[in-house]
Amino acid sequence: MSTTTPPPGLVDLARDPSTHYRWVDDPLVPRVAALSPEEMDALHGHLGELMAEDAPGTRERDRLRTVRLLVTVLRHVRQAVAGWPEQRDEAAHAALTVLERFPSARVLDAGAVSRGVTRIVVDHDTALAAHLFAEVLRRLEVMPSTTDDALYLHLLRDNLLIEGVGGSWLDEDLLLDWLGGCFSLALPFAALPVLRRAGAARRPELVALLRRHRLDAYGPRDVPVLPEEGRWPLLNVGEAWSEAATSDIDALPEPERDALRALVAHALTATTAKPTAAWKRMARELLSRPGAERFPALFVAWGSRVGRARTLPLRPSTWYSQDVGSLLDPHNVTALRGLCWLATLCPPAEGLERVLGGMVETALRKAPGVGPRSPRLANSAAYALSALDGVAAVGELARLSSRVTYKGTLKEIDKGLARRAEALGISRDEIEELGVPTFGMTEVGTLEERFDGGATARLLVGTNSATLSWTSATGRPVRSVPAQVRADHPEDVARLRGTVKDVTKMLTAQRDRLDRLMLSRRSWRYEGWRDRYLDHPLVGVLARRLVWWVGGTSACWFDGRLVDVDGAEVPAEPAAEVRLWHPVEDEVERVLAWRRWLEDRRVTQPFKQAHREVYPLTDAERATGVYSNRFAAHILRQHQFHSLATVRGWRNQLRLMVDDSCEAPCRELPEWGLRAEFWVEGVGEDYGTDTTESGTFLHLATDQVRFYPLDAPRNSQHACGGPYSQWVGPDQEPTPPVPLAEVPPLVLSEVLRDVDLFVGVASVGADPTWSDGGPAGRYQEYWHSYGFGELSATALTRRDLLSRVVPRLAIADRCSLDGRFLRVRGDLRSYRIHLGSANILMEPNDEYLCIVPTRRDESGGSVFLPFDGDRTLAVILSKAFLLAADTSITDSTITSQLRR
Repeated sequence: MSTTTPPPGLVDLARDPSTHYRWVDDPLVPRVAALSPEEMDALHGHLGELMAEDAPGTRERDRLRTVRLLVTVLRHVRQAVAGWPEQRDEAAHAALTVLERFPSARVLDAGAVSRGVTRIVVDHDTALAAHLFAEVLRRLEVMPSTTDDALYLHLLRDNLLIEGVGGSWLDEDLLLDWLGGCFSLALPFAALPVLRRAGAARRPELVALLRRHRLDAYGPRDVPVLPEEGRWPLLNVGEAWSEAATSDIDALPEPERDALRALVAHALTATTAKPTAAWKRMARELLSRPGAERFPALFVAWGSRVGRARTLPLRPSTWYSQDVGSLLDPHNVTALRGLCWLATLCPPAEGLERVLGGMVETALRKAPGVGPRSPRLANSAAYALSALDGVAAVGELARLSSRVTYKGTLKEIDKGLARRAEALGISRDEIEELGVPTFGMTEVGTLEERFDGGATARLLVGTNSATLSWTSATGRPVRSVPAQVRADHPEDVARLRGTVKDVTKMLTAQRDRLDRLMLSRRSWRYEGWRDRYLDHPLVGVLARRLVWWVGGTSACWFDGRLVDVDGAEVPAEPAAEVRLWHPVEDEVERVLAWRRWLEDRRVTQPFKQAHREVYPLTDAERATGVYSNRFAAHILRQHQFHSLATVRGWRNQLRLMVDDSCEAPCRELPEWGLRAEFWVEGVGEDYGTDTTESGTFLHLATDQVRFYPLDAPRNSQHACGGPYSQWVGPDQEPTPPVPLAEVPPLVLSEVLRDVDLFVGVASVGADPTWSDGGPAGRYQEYWHSYGFGELSATALTRRDLLSRVVPRLAIADRCSLDGRFLRVRGDLRSYRIHLGSANILMEPNDEYLCIVPTRRDESGGSVFLPFDGDRTLAVILSKAFLLAADTSITDSTITSQLRR
């Protein structure tokens, strides 16, 4: 039995009530780390005896337990490093994995443990410390930055770095290699002398690191300014566009090279929200220099590379950092902003509008843990678009206005469109119509281009995408670009492929714009409508598949003429009024007739129009008077709901478990002088279980839908739930809601259709993997009632269509409609697919069958559908075909359920 006793005063230090809270400053950790193994054993035993004397649960006993645990960890490390260097790997492994070896040690202060381990390792052998430092960096390369182990390793790295710089045993080249792959400089001040040495100046990646650091508000300030930071190349390495720009400029002859370098240097001064008058004067002077005329074409080439995968991967340099590999370099972002502004001051090169629009979307693409990658760049690119003249710029702004949801950038886009409309003396709607490009097409939906030798490229526009096909000189269709065309006209081939992408993007934007017109009072004179819609080479593809009111008669384009639902030609005077047809405004019999007309002629509409769900006022809503409970008591995924709401034009903010207030999600309807509100609240009380790590609620519970005058104060509630109310002054009364009976039927129907969409897509009941009810099974009853319950208006429309589609299917003899279900007969079992959720029950005992759909399942395959956009309908049909041939299923996750 050892007779060693703990050093005097150390036990008193361990019992000091302030020790637990001031380990960073107190001498306890270094004193324990300096003990011999025998002294550590003695201290460990003595602390155990003291703990036995104290009553369980007392603060002093908890303090002693924590210190004793620290001694346990450091004793383990001390014993392991004693085998160095013979047991090289074991010594380093013990220091690196103390939290894995002692899971209970995770309650300790990670800084205290890392300081203690550092002290033991450095005191034992600096060679071991150098080896451990290299191992720490290697592990941090592959370890997620959000774990407790990563926190410990980051702190161990920093403590070893402090000791290494002071002790001159640090491998500086290793440190510099590691720093070169970091996004920002978040290291102790002790590392700065390493960067001051000449070695750092010779590494472009370290110059880039320091430039990024200048823009980091949270990093250390005492960082040396290297002369290389202000020398060419002025752009940071690591991004495809910046390296292409540097390479292109360096390859130019001297006058042009100097002119382009001066422009890049000026672009890096773009630190204000908008270019100032002085900035523009200097820009114009630089653009007038010989050689600067090369800039517009070069910028288009560089801009097309923005957002591509980094040429130099980056890693987080701090614990709990975001995914920095998907971020844009902030130094290069400043340069891009300035280059966008410069592009507005010179004649635009071909494709500039497309590049600026792509830059907006790239900059707003979300990075995990960050949100939009660079709203500053998006705003600058949108500003540049609004400053350009021409139809192409207006068209790109109009396209972005239907795609962008980030408020700041959307505001910039809207201002640009409004300015252009005001300058032309027309409305905002008209500027969007006039700004749709034709992409060189002279016929609706078709572009042909003939090449030398007789080969022909043919671009065809469908309802949701464009395709490019080729024919040989003999007129025979070929699968790929003819070899001669590829060899002699590579730039034309690249241009055509770019046109296909641009047409598809614009087609999506125009489809969404037309869908929004379903809630609009917009009308046209027949003559102007034909030019902007029916006969427009791009918009005509969509417009000719829709039903319109033409002079009071509903009509659709078919076989080269406008016809009514009976096939009779609809004559129209040039001044006749034209409006987009909505089923809520027509008789039920005619609506059903239009549905049959489209199905019989296999016309696929770009969105639901004839088959659009209609939501008339119900008796229950007449009874409540001012609110609808039609979509109350559902559980939605908050982030999915937020994305859908934003896309559909609703204003919403994510709800967090914080002491704050949240306004109700709303959609403003200025044409109607109304605002719709959808009341929701966060679900759950357990932080980290019912929320994300940042405190955002994972799920929402739904409540009422209400309408208010457009200028009424918005209703809000506490972020964690509670009643909604309006914030009004002491002398003001809350504005009452508008009675539902006074809301125009079109407005009521379209708003409730939005809410039905939110529930149908974001409800946890629509998730086939939630059959267990989610966390702790709390939503199991809701999941079952939604997944197999009564059909919504959307599902009823789906059922009506299936009643006509199913008889035409190859598996018609195995399928039948049965109330809320599509019944499918397989060889192994029979199945019932719910028409609302697409969930499946197996007969004879209604056992649940989980099949998670893929993207291919959501496309609908080769089955004709009279509209695009109903994902659930496509999934139902895909599952029906799969289950009708259930003996051919090979997926083990499905077959194991079928045969049990």
